[in-house]
Amino acid sequence: MTDHVPVLIAGAGPSGLALAVELARRGIGCRVVDRAAGPFAGSRAKGLQPRTLEVLEDLGVLDAVLAGGAPFPAFRMYSGRDVLWERDLGEVLGTALPRRGPDVPYPLPWLIPQWRTDAILADRLAELGGRVERSTELVGFDQDDDGVTATLRHDGRDERVRADYLVGADGGRSFVRKHAGVGFAGTTYESERTLIGDVRAEGVEGFFCHMFTGGDLAKRFSLWNLPADDHYQFVAAVDPGDEPEPTLATVRRMLVERSGRTDIRLHDLRWISLYRINVRMAERFRVGRVFLVGDAAHVHSSAGGQGLNTSVQDSYNLGWKLAAVLGGAPAGLLDSYHDERFPVAAEVLDVSTALHRNGFRATTAPVGTAPAIHQLDITYRGSALAVDDRVAPGRVRAGDRAPDAPLRTGGRLFEVFRGPRWTLLAFGGAPTPDFGPGVAVHPVAVDDDPARVYDVTGGTNVLVRPDGYIGLITPDVGRVREYLRGVR
Repeated sequence: MTDHVPVLIAGAGPSGLALAVELARRGIGCRVVDRAAGPFAGSRAKGLQPRTLEVLEDLGVLDAVLAGGAPFPAFRMYSGRDVLWERDLGEVLGTALPRRGPDVPYPLPWLIPQWRTDAILADRLAELGGRVERSTELVGFDQDDDGVTATLRHDGRDERVRADYLVGADGGRSFVRKHAGVGFAGTTYESERTLIGDVRAEGVEGFFCHMFTGGDLAKRFSLWNLPADDHYQFVAAVDPGDEPEPTLATVRRMLVERSGRTDIRLHDLRWISLYRINVRMAERFRVGRVFLVGDAAHVHSSAGGQGLNTSVQDSYNLGWKLAAVLGGAPAGLLDSYHDERFPVAAEVLDVSTALHRNGFRATTAPVGTAPAIHQLDITYRGSALAVDDRVAPGRVRAGDRAPDAPLRTGGRLFEVFRGPRWTLLAFGGAPTPDFGPGVAVHPVAVDDDPARVYDVTGGTNVLVRPDGYIGLITPDVGRVREYLRGVR
């Protein structure tokens, strides 16, 4: 007997959970399987960028994320017990961070350990009636024109599952990617390795990223405070040629050798890993009915905190498209996942690699170029789904992130966009026809703030996709109906 499910997701990290939440809130059945017996217990990726916070708001988990985290701390550099300097994130990166404004409600990165982000997404999935199947491993699959037949192994037996689509969210060593025959081009920096993990520390004061080696990145040893947690995340560069045992004793020795301090006591090691810097990207993000998201599709240097954020946004892009096609939209819509996310991943890979090579210093990129670390300027201009037929386009164009803005009637545009639907902003024009379920029409006066933020004139229609990007800008309301036929 072979069970059937619309979407099978292999991997229950941030990308797999975000995708499952996105599908579940649209009423799309999915199974999320993970070979691990329980959730990952470590801090690992701990920074959420501004654009990801906007995504999490739409997914209904932002309040929990804000309650479970804290603003990114300042960095404190020590020489022995002396504090050499304290600098905020922008000073350390060498870049101007976004400012809070009508169009950017969450301008700064948010510090939250990955295990807590995972737990929040898993709780949201449970609210929506879903769950993660633990100790369940995907061990094989084949696909044909109509779907994917997968083999799951759990409880000492094999189960056959039939799915319309399979999504590999199973990390950098992805079984799905390898079994689908997709290459993973790039580089592993064998000579640059890092010990990372969570440990309790006594003798450290203040909420900072505590850096103990006087600015020498080759001898880096840092302790990051984690919000609402007695543990710190330690990050220690490993000397070339050294093969340290991943133990608490090793971490203690490295701290003493590099800081000269014996007054800091490390104990209660929660997890530890020897991390090799990989910069790799899958050659394709789609093979027929099989898709890759997150680390299965691209892995980065940890510099700039781009990996988890790009992963969640992969799933946010793919989720609504899978739901639309399963609901009857043209199957060709799914081609836009690779077409849109592949170049974004390549650009983000360049950003994180440049940060790593430049000692974690960055520059802010203008809209339309390689995305800055906040990821607010990621754009899908040039995508088949980005249509702008104005004679003179303004600052904000089809393919760009749809900015937030306050409304004269109260509330914000992001509240209007919230939920699994399209939104048509009708700026000061004639009454707009009903486009049916799944499209919310919202009239906006031309002298209201959104018209200034979007740089549009009266009679302009702005169609916002379910993932918060602009699909269409047009003065012709008939074009809206024509556009929607290709995506619903």
